[in-house]
Amino acid sequence: MNPIELLRLPATVLLVLAAVLLLLSLLQLVTLRRRLDAGARLAASWHALLCAVCFALAVLLGVGGWALRGYRLLGEETPVVDIDAHILSPQRWAVTLAWPDGSMRQLELAGDDWRVEAVVLKWKLPVLLAGLPPLYRLDRIDGRYDDPAQEASAPRTVIGLGSADGFDLLDLHRQYPRALPMVDAVYGSGTFLPLVDGGHYSVSLSRTGALVARPDAATQQRISSPLGG
Repeated sequence: MNPIELLRLPATVLLVLAAVLLLLSLLQLVTLRRRLDAGARLAASWHALLCAVCFALAVLLGVGGWALRGYRLLGEETPVVDIDAHILSPQRWAVTLAWPDGSMRQLELAGDDWRVEAVVLKWKLPVLLAGLPPLYRLDRIDGRYDDPAQEASAPRTVIGLGSADGFDLLDLHRQYPRALPMVDAVYGSGTFLPLVDGGHYSVSLSRTGALVARPDAATQQRISSPLGG
């Protein structure tokens, strides 16, 4: 991930601010010690208060930044991920995910279609007026069978795309809803398309929070053909 893309992530901004506040709290702690050694107790009390406030804010922003790992700002229509598929055997596929920041992931899916789901977080009015757009993160990708009976009985492949430890803003909102009064809604959005050999797909997220999947021209032609490729 290049530095420009990294600085656009809300988690990065919060963690950088947390680091700055932590540094300020350490500087206040050093100054506090000097004032105590000099016998200036009144001045030392002010530095103690500033140290405590900076440290508390650093912890708060650090926890917030850690919880926002994987989330990105949602623009008018934001590219989310590109998907490339290659067949391994009937209803078995090698899939490559490529994110806009250049990171990639390879995995295998079973089924006739791929399906991607995202978590979208919207803010309440005061935060919206401040100009903060909604946030989103990819939640999972899975294989989908066209036949409902096969969907119920055939082997399933569901792969999580969220944080590995499962700790993020969604968990905080579920466990402590009153602690996050600025959160208006957290909901899911999903989309799917048929898998074809050599298929290339682009997935984006609209401002309203709806996932949109588009195959390229060659993939669309394979999807439209009677044999699916």
